[in-house]
Amino acid sequence: MAEHNEIGKKGEELALTFLKEKGYQILAANWRYHKTEIDLIAIHNKQLIIVEVKTRTSIDFESPKEAVTFKKQRNIIRAADAYIQENNIDLECQFDIVSILIQGKNIEIEHIPDAFYPML
Repeated sequence: MAEHNEIGKKGEELALTFLKEKGYQILAANWRYHKTEIDLIAIHNKQLIIVEVKTRTSIDFESPKEAVTFKKQRNIIRAADAYIQENNIDLECQFDIVSILIQGKNIEIEHIPDAFYPML
């Protein structure tokens, strides 16, 4: 496995543990709809939470949260809609980003609730 894939997997594991500790009920991890993957799907405070996890080892290029482009958001929203329809979910939906920066032994986790919204 390529190093960037290993870093991404580690970031997703850290995000999952972080959210569980905050009381999130994890429904799915790495759920796929066509070519789009939703990193984590959870329920918290009677809301469906769709989580995009971005992990970096440096902020020289861009911060993890800046990597969630409009196109990526649009794909996540489409996949979330498919998940909601497929599982007959009747909850409000929120889109969060968990940004993880791993630099050696130092790990910074930033949770950004309501990071983006579906466009009408």
